[in-house]
Amino acid sequence: MGLWAVFPSEADAESTGKGYAMKVATTEEMRAMDRHAIERLGIPDEILMENAGVAAYHALAGETDIPGRRFAVLCGGGNNGGDGFVVARKIHSGGGIVKVFLLAEKNRYRGAARRNLETLLNLAVDVRPVESAVDVRGYLLQADAVIDAVFGTGLDREVQGLHREVIEVVNALGKPVLSLDIPSGINGDTGAVMGTAVRAAATVTFGLPKRGNLLYPGFLFGGKLYVTHISFPPELYDSEEIRMEVNDPPPLPGRRAWGHKGDFGDVLFVAGAAGYYGAPAFSALSFLKAGGGYSRLAAPASVIPGLAAQAGEIVFVPQRETASGSIALRNKSALLELAGRVDLVVLGPGLSLAEETQKLVRELAAKIEKPILIDGDGITAVARNPRLLKRRRYETILTPHAGEMSRITGKGIDAIEKDPVGILRETAAAVDSVIALKGAHTLVGLPDGRVFINLSGNSGMATAGSGDVLTGAIGAMFGLGLSVPEAVRAGVFVHGLAGDLAAAAKGEDGITARDIMEGLPRAVAMVRAGELGDIAEKKGLYIM
Repeated sequence: MGLWAVFPSEADAESTGKGYAMKVATTEEMRAMDRHAIERLGIPDEILMENAGVAAYHALAGETDIPGRRFAVLCGGGNNGGDGFVVARKIHSGGGIVKVFLLAEKNRYRGAARRNLETLLNLAVDVRPVESAVDVRGYLLQADAVIDAVFGTGLDREVQGLHREVIEVVNALGKPVLSLDIPSGINGDTGAVMGTAVRAAATVTFGLPKRGNLLYPGFLFGGKLYVTHISFPPELYDSEEIRMEVNDPPPLPGRRAWGHKGDFGDVLFVAGAAGYYGAPAFSALSFLKAGGGYSRLAAPASVIPGLAAQAGEIVFVPQRETASGSIALRNKSALLELAGRVDLVVLGPGLSLAEETQKLVRELAAKIEKPILIDGDGITAVARNPRLLKRRRYETILTPHAGEMSRITGKGIDAIEKDPVGILRETAAAVDSVIALKGAHTLVGLPDGRVFINLSGNSGMATAGSGDVLTGAIGAMFGLGLSVPEAVRAGVFVHGLAGDLAAAAKGEDGITARDIMEGLPRAVAMVRAGELGDIAEKKGLYIM
């Protein structure tokens, strides 16, 4: 089951839809869908607006009683305001007491929004222009809930003046807010806060979720997220031209009852150095915890006794060392020979930044004729010459955080945080690699331009060693038989789910990489069984 609630506009408040993986649109892709529906399919804009408003009303009715309750509907000057007019009409019809506040002159409304305003003015509904935030505040003090229909997804400038004052009043009073499409003040493409933004208890987004609904910090402002297709046909909302989607984990291959350890993946980890015991142990052991079969760890000979005390299940391959205790370059030939016998090679966890070892990583990455996963110190090594990855004949996986992505791309961390999807897509193509850009809602980018946004995981996973557990989980998914892209997607999801299990048991504060690793077996079992609903609901993702 996917992590998304589809709230069909045709359904009544009791109906439910089946959750499933869903595309994620840019604001321009959404506008194009609107135009296509209106101009090519002949679906009038009045119907689209009506469906949006009706779906939002049903979501509201699912959150609170309507009859006898007081509601404030804040309407901006565009189609988002028009959606708000429909919601106000439905509240009035349902026995609620509704007051509509116009944050634009009446003559600014056009098309379907104008017609819905005119209809509303024919009803016994109080519709009044807003001259100051004080006008709104007095009624909000009495209101049971607020409908935010101010901006929608088209905002491309900082929120200022009266709009800013009204949003700040809404947030200060703390009334439950239902936002239409996206909380007002959140950029629809980046999730950035444009000066200030509404903090919603729930959001109903139309057509498809927008990037800003799911990327941080916008995700934090939206509350529970509902999605309605507003009668768009599947060929629009499932179009292959939309290249981003939610990362629902692919189905895991079954475990052959008579299989042996080699049937579930044979992975070589080239990792570890003097003083670096956690990273190699967590990565190689997490591979086994997530279902992998044969975990080999090539590490400096002097650190293996300490690693073996932590993880005796690993098969150790002692390596000759540099003076600083890292893996020496003279191990290259033996490592290449061993790499030829395994399914996947992992380069990097805890390898150190010793120049000789960094050179070894680059030479191994260029010569290994098997899929490789490069993490941690290995990423720093290949960032010196990322073009070598483009020349590889076999698939490559990179798992950088924002700082490591900065080294690969030469772009600042600020630039990456402002446009993570664009930079990820550009980089995955440039180095012909599958990239998991780690962070809150990790992004998986494929060389063909597809991007998947992962929703499992929590802030407690921002802890030393968590990325090494991810490395092992991805290796295990590949060992179980998934393709490289599917293995990365599944590994990222399972890793996040294991972190959610750890947080549910212990709280986000203080969970460690070991806690995440210990959650991997249960997380894999849950993905196999499709038992994801409870986790989704705890994260505020409502599955209808």
